Amino acid sequence: MEKTFNLARRDDGIAVLTMDVPGETMNTLKAEFGPEISAVLAEIKSDSSIKGLVVISGKADSFVAGADISMLDACTSADAAKALSQQGHQVFAELEGLSIPVVAAINGACLGGGLELALACHLRVCSDDAKTMLGVPEVQLGLLPGGGGTQRLPRLVGITTALDLMLTGKQVRPKQALKMGLVNDVVPNSILLETAVNLAKKGKKTAAPVKKSFINKVLESTSFSRDIIFDQARKQVEKKTQGNYPAPGKIIDCVRQGLNKGMVKGLEVEATHFSTLVMSSESAALRSLFFATTEMKKETGVDGVEPRKVRKAVVLGGGLMGGGIASVTTTKAKIPARVKDISDKGLSNALAYAYKLLDKGVKRRHMTPSARDGLMALMTTTTEYKGVKDADIVVEAVFEDLALKHQMVKDIERECGEHTIFASNTSSLPIGQIAAAAERPENVIGLHYFSPVEKMPLVEVIAHEKTSAQTIATTVAFARKQGKTPIVVKDGAGFYVNRILALYMNEAAQLLLEGQRIEHLDKSLVKFGFPVGPMTLLDEVGIDVGAKISPILEKELGERFQAPSAFAKLLNDDRKGRKNSKGFYQYGPKAKKSKLVDESVYAVLGILAASNKDSKEISERCVIQMLNEAVRCLEEGIIASPRDGDIGAIFGIGFPPFLGGPFRYMDSLGAAHMVARLEHYQKLHGERFAPSEKLKAMAANSQTFYTK
Repeated sequence: MEKTFNLARRDDGIAVLTMDVPGETMNTLKAEFGPEISAVLAEIKSDSSIKGLVVISGKADSFVAGADISMLDACTSADAAKALSQQGHQVFAELEGLSIPVVAAINGACLGGGLELALACHLRVCSDDAKTMLGVPEVQLGLLPGGGGTQRLPRLVGITTALDLMLTGKQVRPKQALKMGLVNDVVPNSILLETAVNLAKKGKKTAAPVKKSFINKVLESTSFSRDIIFDQARKQVEKKTQGNYPAPGKIIDCVRQGLNKGMVKGLEVEATHFSTLVMSSESAALRSLFFATTEMKKETGVDGVEPRKVRKAVVLGGGLMGGGIASVTTTKAKIPARVKDISDKGLSNALAYAYKLLDKGVKRRHMTPSARDGLMALMTTTTEYKGVKDADIVVEAVFEDLALKHQMVKDIERECGEHTIFASNTSSLPIGQIAAAAERPENVIGLHYFSPVEKMPLVEVIAHEKTSAQTIATTVAFARKQGKTPIVVKDGAGFYVNRILALYMNEAAQLLLEGQRIEHLDKSLVKFGFPVGPMTLLDEVGIDVGAKISPILEKELGERFQAPSAFAKLLNDDRKGRKNSKGFYQYGPKAKKSKLVDESVYAVLGILAASNKDSKEISERCVIQMLNEAVRCLEEGIIASPRDGDIGAIFGIGFPPFLGGPFRYMDSLGAAHMVARLEHYQKLHGERFAPSEKLKAMAANSQTFYTK
């Protein structure tokens, strides 16, 4: 059997331990490595000719990407999870306990258990490669660093910095890592091994102590002052997580106990908390997302069909969406994009939008000005159909007007090649209707981005009946190159995401008209786990945009999509939301730092806002509408699977990740419970709450969406 750890002795007394997991593209830590590592460490201890040790990766682009997540999924009890953590503690303690200097030579991803391995070494040097990133992202899986990270990291870089890394899961670049004292040196990859060997020769004492600010020195010096840091951190965490995520609180407790009561106690607390989190429903949900997105990266959208290479893209429309789409095409996908707009103003806006995003990278020193200018050169503009003939894909981002989109299809078929894909960024019009004007309907597809394009990870790829398999595969690959997670959905009004969102938003509007205060509505849904409340979201998206989509959905899908008629009063009062600084909340000069409701909106709607219903009832009423509609989308084949439905809702509209998505959440509630609650609201509020046929059948047969 091939070994993962290979020890090579050099003539100068330094040994090099290379980790290279056979048959894998990246190194991950697995429980079965324990005996092999222990045997290697015993060999090192017994050999007096070894004066120092360098730990390095045999992979070209990664050090260690973390622990194997499927190993955690296989744990059937908290005791089994605790044993994993304790095994890691034991191995890392053996490494740290070596009397010779141990240096980690890091190139590429050094994350989670990989960074904990590096922390157990006495010194660390990393390459300045763009792929080199260090971090402990466990919190994003509902976990904490379970290999001693909660103990070694604060002792190395200080409490404040360590908590920031562990509570956010953010990854740091080599220069940042050097500045915070996480590594001792940063060098080009070509001399990484040589530098690590020299560090090992100099010995353990070559590490310079971390320079802390005076205030941090004071705060970290006594248990009383340290408690101030921990209490502040806990308050910030509770505000951000609304108590929905248990991991951050447990991370703080591990650090507090370890620093106040010593390393041994700290490691015991870490192993206990780690095991509790591994078995929690929140971590199970977040891990299911990790597996789903990993699985999706390997899919083409159509089995057995290879995508055509996209060498050039054209974007029609230089507005907010067009500018964003062109920007991710050039900066993320590194594909030249030509923006076509009828006005020079639209074109200059698109260029300014892309430049502003890239310049942020320059200001943060993540990018050089010349790299920024090189990416900007990939974006060109035109007011006429010039320089578009060789486009492989055209993304249309013009107004929601069918006649206009028909004109765009005809223009592109006239001006571009026979294979050019026409992808529409429509948010509500069925793609089949847009393709009706096409001579080559097989090239027409929907590519629905979410705003702001550079931040929102999801795109819906919408195939109508005549879209070819090649067009689907090429569009999916194109979206993935832009850094997006694409889900393929069937054609239909609102597709998937906007369709389930519409009923959620309509129910929030009904509650508002029943007298619920705007801020109470928003807080209730934020407490449930959404990033923002429905009224804030409507202000951000635009009340006018919502008003345009509702009639389309109602016409195509039925009267349950009918928006409250009172909303016409908002548009008559010229309330569009943030875009014209007039909506549910105050904007502009009159707005204070803390967001305040524009109280005059109640009079416009003709309501007296007085009552505050129970937050749980408010969130249940809004969310159950979304869940019920998600089941209908699955029933109609709009989405291919519960997995796609969960990813779409989480990445597209911020459905709470700790619940795993609408379908995993419904499995936890049970179909029978869902039907009972829907029927309860149906009696109170009418037919819009009628449970879907599939849900009723599932309740009758005690079925779930997922088998596991």
